[in-house]
Amino acid sequence: MSVIRKIVTTLEETLIEGDVVLPHPFRKVSAVAVVSNAGSGRYVEDLSELMDLGEQLGDILPRRAVALLGIPGDQVESFGKAVIVGAEGEFEHAAAIMHPKLGAPFRAVLGKGDALIPSAKKRANIGAIIDVPLGHKDHARVRSHFDAMEIRIPDAPKKHEMVVAIAVTDSGRPLARVGGMRKEDIGQ
Repeated sequence: MSVIRKIVTTLEETLIEGDVVLPHPFRKVSAVAVVSNAGSGRYVEDLSELMDLGEQLGDILPRRAVALLGIPGDQVESFGKAVIVGAEGEFEHAAAIMHPKLGAPFRAVLGKGDALIPSAKKRANIGAIIDVPLGHKDHARVRSHFDAMEIRIPDAPKKHEMVVAIAVTDSGRPLARVGGMRKEDIGQ
């Protein structure tokens, strides 16, 4: 049985980008759970327990992130997810957490989310870093929202654990100016 060992939330506010004082803070929030991996260390055909855990985390983590961001869920602009599997786990364990069931409750917390949720996974030892890829929640081609948020939990994942992270933002990148689709162009 999988157990949540800890949950860590982080708020990042960018106030100055380069040498430009921004008109408002550009905010990113991560919510990260360190969980035991029920399939670790042995081959398990049925990964439904991890899929069910993904569904639970798809509700718990976005609720915490949106609360820390301090805006209603429907005002979140971009999102992403990532999993680090401990040394005794498989990439398929990360896939079981992230893909079949995590997305629907995540989108429900946000009130929408038409785009695929960008994702990353890796196998690593304690203290590993992963970048949670970010993209606009309603259209994957909004270039100003291509970004990432770095995640690191100093004491995780242990070899039979996983670090499960989601990230949300209230905006795109500060001073985005490389062209492409804008959030104002969605639906046109």
